[in-house]
Amino acid sequence: QVQLVESGGGLVQPGGSLRLSCAASGSISSIGAMGWFRQAPGKQREFVARIRSGGFPNYADSVKDRFTTSRDNAKNTVYLQMNSLKPEDTAVYYCNADLQTSRVPGVFQNYWGQGTQVTVSA
Repeated sequence: QVQLVESGGGLVQPGGSLRLSCAASGSISSIGAMGWFRQAPGKQREFVARIRSGGFPNYADSVKDRFTTSRDNAKNTVYLQMNSLKPEDTAVYYCNADLQTSRVPGVFQNYWGQGTQVTVSA
């Protein structure tokens, strides 16, 4: 069974920082792009950041210059460093990844984590 497990969410004051992690586990044979989405109450899920297996991250305009995504391919883990957090960053953050598994070899399938809550409030 393949899983994406996020960690690192929590409550932080405006201007503060948080670091999210997402580890992929299970019968994984290859990992493609990994990234982050978020969903605020009453809003649609939106793209935050994404990074390909060889690097080359890209970001939503709303988080550019404040958030940084990186990955450790040896650990099958992607990170999201969030700085200068604002109340409008409050949302459930979801990890997303394109994975090849032993059950479906040679085909990348898209997977989601369960989400982690980030709340930015004084």
